[in-house]
Amino acid sequence: MKKNSHSRPVLIAHRGESYDAPENTIAAINLAWLQNADAVEIDIHLTKDNKIVVIHDSNTKRTSGVSSVVKSRSLEELKKLDVGSSKGEKWINERIPVLQEVLKIIPPEKSIFIEIKCGIELFDALKNVLETSALNNSQIKLIGFDLRVMSSLKKSFPLYDVYWCKRIDKEKIILTQQGWDKIITAVKENNLDGLNLSYSGCLNKRIVEIIKSNDIKLFVWTINDPQKVNKLISYGIDGIMSDRAGWLKNKINELGNSAE
Repeated sequence: MKKNSHSRPVLIAHRGESYDAPENTIAAINLAWLQNADAVEIDIHLTKDNKIVVIHDSNTKRTSGVSSVVKSRSLEELKKLDVGSSKGEKWINERIPVLQEVLKIIPPEKSIFIEIKCGIELFDALKNVLETSALNNSQIKLIGFDLRVMSSLKKSFPLYDVYWCKRIDKEKIILTQQGWDKIITAVKENNLDGLNLSYSGCLNKRIVEIIKSNDIKLFVWTINDPQKVNKLISYGIDGIMSDRAGWLKNKINELGNSAE
């Protein structure tokens, strides 16, 4: 069998290695490095006292068992919550980290995708955190679903790559050629660097080639199946987010070796 001619995309640990460890925690991120992921993806919200915390939901109920609205609580209050025990006894007392804590444990050769889960009210705090980080600008990617927020983000943070997240498995209208053209135009008009799309079987080689021909980087979330990943690799995408990125990376290597 002919080996894939495309270079392997970046394998990104979705909310850290969230298949094995509690999502969006220091433990999940450290596990990503231990399992040799290329990058991590995290989600951020702003607290009542303008601190940036790493958590996916706007409410802490799902991960901590305690219902608390993030933007209505101080960092001190949120730090009291245990967001690890729901994943198992091994992770008891894992706490919600602040963005600074996460940036400090990104190795020099790795990168981080930071998903903005709120709005422009977070920009000032984000600027302060990024400016005091030891990471290179190229290691930090900013992503989010709200196009207006992403457009403002690129204007406020021009030195960083900004990617627009778009769900394509439910929004059937955008699967037409006209729909894809509209998305590509939006990316270019807002000077964004790329797209981060939900995985869908409708994402075929032709669509990937159209996106890439417009000098738009393309990432896909969330895939845990090596066979599906290999198909996307053959299309030439730039990166894949997975709940078990380290495991997936090894499986892809095994499949590649068996194809030689």
